Amino acid sequence: MKRWYLSAVLLVLALPGCSKEVPKILGAPIEGINHTSAAINHFQVNGNGGSNLGPHGGGGQTCCVALPTQWHPGLTVVVEWEKDPNVRASRHWPEPMFSDAWRARMKEHRSKYTRHRAIVEVAPYEELGVVDVHFMPCDQVLVSAVAQLPGKPGYPYNYPRKMEVPKTCPAP
Repeated sequence: MKRWYLSAVLLVLALPGCSKEVPKILGAPIEGINHTSAAINHFQVNGNGGSNLGPHGGGGQTCCVALPTQWHPGLTVVVEWEKDPNVRASRHWPEPMFSDAWRARMKEHRSKYTRHRAIVEVAPYEELGVVDVHFMPCDQVLVSAVAQLPGKPGYPYNYPRKMEVPKTCPAP
């Protein structure tokens, strides 16, 4: 009797491993690509962290944001970020680094950081890949989750790294 019971329990536990069903949600790595001259101090996608990005920089993969394995119309994510519009200002300060005067100036500099939040539609994908967050001029954000590298055919947002801010930005 005990042997039958143990066999039945093991069979029930093993069945999910035999399933061919694809998971409906997976954790996808997050990466940022900054097309602006500002620094992105940090960013998040659906509350999950992304790294800092220098002007016209990219990379810094972090883990992860949960997305469906199958894209569907209306799929959105929430992107939040902090931006330093004058990233290299401290290089020209006369105060000795980390002195009280330098710290006071840095406090003033940090007060000019801006914080942003956008609900962004995710570009269509056939296969879920890395979640690329593109920071564009005018505080616009684009999000891709395709299983393709930027710059390659099939990637939805092949914009140059260095983009200028237009004379007028579109209304939010």
